[in-house]
Amino acid sequence: MISKYYDVKYLKGDLTGGLVAGVVALPLALAFGVQSGLGAIAGLYGAIAVGIFAAIFGGTATQASGPTGPMTVVSAALVASAIEMTGSLDNAMGIIILTFLIGGLLQIIFGFLNIASYIKYFPYPVVSGFMSGVGLIIIILQIFPFAGLSSAKSTWLVMQDLPRLFTEFNWQALALGGLTVAIYYLFPLITKVIPSALVALVVASVTSYFLQWDVPIIGEIPSGLPELKVDGLFSVSPDAYFLIGEYALVLAVLGSIDSLLTSVIADNMTKTKHNSNRELIGQGIGNTIAAIFGGIPGAGATKGTVVNINSGGRTRVSGTVHGLFLLAVLLGLGTLAAYIPLSVLAGLLIPIGFKIIDTKGLKHLLVVPRADAVVLILVLLITTFGSLIQAVGIGLLLASLLFMKQASDIGEQGMEVGTLAGFDGEKPWQDEIEFYNTYKDQVYIKHLYGPLFFGFTSHFQNEIKNIPAEVKALIIRMDRVPYIDQSGLYALENAVTDLEDKGVMVVLTGLQEQPHDKLESIDIIPDLIPEEENFKTINEAFDYLKTKFKL
Repeated sequence: MISKYYDVKYLKGDLTGGLVAGVVALPLALAFGVQSGLGAIAGLYGAIAVGIFAAIFGGTATQASGPTGPMTVVSAALVASAIEMTGSLDNAMGIIILTFLIGGLLQIIFGFLNIASYIKYFPYPVVSGFMSGVGLIIIILQIFPFAGLSSAKSTWLVMQDLPRLFTEFNWQALALGGLTVAIYYLFPLITKVIPSALVALVVASVTSYFLQWDVPIIGEIPSGLPELKVDGLFSVSPDAYFLIGEYALVLAVLGSIDSLLTSVIADNMTKTKHNSNRELIGQGIGNTIAAIFGGIPGAGATKGTVVNINSGGRTRVSGTVHGLFLLAVLLGLGTLAAYIPLSVLAGLLIPIGFKIIDTKGLKHLLVVPRADAVVLILVLLITTFGSLIQAVGIGLLLASLLFMKQASDIGEQGMEVGTLAGFDGEKPWQDEIEFYNTYKDQVYIKHLYGPLFFGFTSHFQNEIKNIPAEVKALIIRMDRVPYIDQSGLYALENAVTDLEDKGVMVVLTGLQEQPHDKLESIDIIPDLIPEEENFKTINEAFDYLKTKFKL
């Protein structure tokens, strides 16, 4: 009977993948809980609830979900704002829990309303700037805990307080933090079978315990099943409603983006296709349940998902096992977590902060369109030292305004995509008819009109993915593309890389000056597409392909 719902041939891989993903998630859940301001146990509660219920109800079979860096940074900002409003953490809990709860419910609503189809229109510079800002926040806020000191709750105050770091630091905490970072980076050179984060956590904590070093530790955390945290929901002051709505919306949108990006990675690794709307519903259910038990919200965790897949996970059972493992840890080993030094958790979080920073986007700041660079830097700075919510809003507004100006200057808007093989009944252009009649099953063409910008990149990539692997070459006609932004550049780069991985050659024709310069500036030309495969006219491309493939 069970075979009707589950193929037991996946059981071994699912159990292994889920257990390994759980082991990877454990130290990060504790660290994210501490960073949120709600304590290590809140991170563990969130990892358990989101891990189990997002796996059961979500739309990505191999997704491992739990607290993530971006979600934790927003949660920490909420906690700090709620405490400032109410005067203490106990008084603020009603606001915090209600915000987490509404954030989860919004994700469920997003799934039913098909909001996932709109999230893909976020401009790359806005996402890049926000994620890099989140990475910097994590690093900056862990500087003082890494040195064994208490830390301010805002990046700006931490920067102002830096002189204290050099006079009051705890050398024992610094040593443990340094040991943690060293193991985190060096242990994978020995073996990748055991997660380096777990090894670093255990070794550094055991070292501290037996040496009896005087360093700040997590302290006592509750053990056993969590209690419902709904009492304070009914005593929230109306003055807090705006704050709640603001942060709930950001958590819902950010959690959705975070999860869907991880879902795409899972699709590429398993050659499957996730259900975006169901994924948002599953994440929303997980975050809603996490909220009522006092857990911090989470999303699809890229590292956990990749580890799960690489360890054999293939169905949603693996993600469920990942969450159940963490529940077992809570019930059996929770008291041991009390001895973990805070500098060790900082030593785990700082490398994660660096990983979140979008080095690719920052590396290309001087060569991408100036408007994109300005948006990225502005969003990064506002995210890091100002308001995360305002950063995204200002970034989206500025990116849209700058594009509209660029589009009006060019005098063209929009893009259509067609194929030489006649998808959807589209006819080849006049100068393609003869070639089409002879080679339509071997060579495809994409016709692009207008600027290739963030509003069309997702559609473009989806169209490219539909090209069969047996096709020998794709010609992309760029004659009528006067402008390409940073989102368009990376969309084209990803499309070319995916096609070449399938053995499909990509050639360009009719490149105008601005697109050519930008493609060259980030090395798509000549690293991905050699200059000899970039042609001025379509006939030159035809002649080249006839010779290349002996057509």
